[in-house]
Amino acid sequence: MTPETMRRAVAMVGGRAITEASGRINLQTAPIIAATGVDLISSGLISSGWITRSAPILDLGLDIA
Repeated sequence: MTPETMRRAVAMVGGRAITEASGRINLQTAPIIAATGVDLISSGLISSGWITRSAPILDLGLDIA
């Protein structure tokens, strides 16, 4: 959906259900999508990959003797 279509869909729901957007969400599109009024932005692997790509790695190990 385009942001305008999302805005119209959120208005049609009128708070009677929780709305969610997902897919093709990145650092540039997230604020635009949030401004449509949706309740949730999906954190699926494809759409949230941009969040974790630059995260530092923490390697933990548990050695049992």
